[in-house]
Amino acid sequence: MRPRVVLGFSGGVDSAVAARLLALDGWDVRCVYLETGSGEADCARESAERMGLPLEIIDARERLEREVCAPFEAAYLSGATPSPCVLCNRRVKLALLCEAADALGIRSIATGHYAAAVDGALFRGRPENDQSYMLCLVTRGQAERLTLPLGGYVKGEVRALAREFGLPQASKPDSMEICFIRDGDFAAWIARRGRAPGPGALIYRGERVGTHEGYHRYTLGQRRGLGFAAGRRVFVSEIRPETNEVVLSDGEGLYSGRVLVLEASWLVPPPEGEFACLARVRHSRALCAARASALPGGGLDIRFDSPVRAPAPGQAAALYCGERLIAGGIISKCE
Repeated sequence: MRPRVVLGFSGGVDSAVAARLLALDGWDVRCVYLETGSGEADCARESAERMGLPLEIIDARERLEREVCAPFEAAYLSGATPSPCVLCNRRVKLALLCEAADALGIRSIATGHYAAAVDGALFRGRPENDQSYMLCLVTRGQAERLTLPLGGYVKGEVRALAREFGLPQASKPDSMEICFIRDGDFAAWIARRGRAPGPGALIYRGERVGTHEGYHRYTLGQRRGLGFAAGRRVFVSEIRPETNEVVLSDGEGLYSGRVLVLEASWLVPPPEGEFACLARVRHSRALCAARASALPGGGLDIRFDSPVRAPAPGQAAALYCGERLIAGGIISKCE
C-alpha cells in the first residue's frame, strides 16, 4: 500500500509538478485547495481533474481574515512592516493541511515551497528560489509532517519538468505574491477596509517638506516613489503613526546592529547561551552572520556581525545553522 500525503494544490505550476513528483516517488496524493477569495478554485479543480487527482476545497477565508488579514492591516497602521505569507504558512496553510490530513487519517502533508524537508528538519532551497524564510514560523509538529518535493529545484527547472510531464501549467504565469491583495496595492486594500490614515507631513531634518497621502503607503528604507520630496533622493527612516508623520533622511539611521524578536518559533531545542548563526530579515538572498540568544519568556536577541540595512518591526527574522532553518519570529524592535 502506497503512503498517502495531503498536498496543498493551487493548480499552478509548482503544485502541479509537486503532485507529479510525489506520485513518481510512490505517494498516493490527495489534493487540498484553500479558498482565499483569489478566484482560482475552478482552475485548481480543472487541473486536478486533468491530472486524475482527488481534490477537496476548503474555505479558508474566515481563518485567513482572523489570522493574517486583520493582523496585517493592524501592523501597517502601527507603522510596522508585516510579513503576511510567513504568518499564513503557520496559522492557515499548514494548519489547515494538517487538519485535512487528520480527517483522512493521513500523517504527511506537502507543499510546493522551494525548500528542503528531511526527517522533520527544514533546509534552505537553492539560492535562486529559496523559500525557507517563508517557513520560519512553522511549528515543529508541522515540520515533522512536511514533505517538500521541489526542494532540489529552481523555477526554470520546474517549468521544464512541467513541459516534460505534458502539464499545461508549464506556461502559466506565477501566482500573485499575496493572495488576498490581488493587484499588489497594499495601500488601496487598506483603504477599501475603511481604516486608512489621511494625509500628513513628510519630515526632513526636522522640517516639513511635503505631504504624504497616508503613512500606510510607506515602509522603512523605501526610496522608490519619493521622487525629490526634500530636493534630493531620500529614504524613509521613520514612520510616526501617533503624529501621522513620515520621516525622511539621506540614509542615516537605516542600519541596525541588533533586533529583538517576540515569541520565537524553534525547530530545534533552543541552544543555551549565545550562539553563532546566519540570519535573514527579509525575503531575499541575503544572509547575515550573527550571534543570537534565547530570551526568558520565549523571545530572541539577534546581534549582527555587521549592521543590516532597514530591518523593521513586523518583519520576520529567520535563523539558520549552516543550511538548516532552526528558528524564526517577528521582529519587535531594532537597535
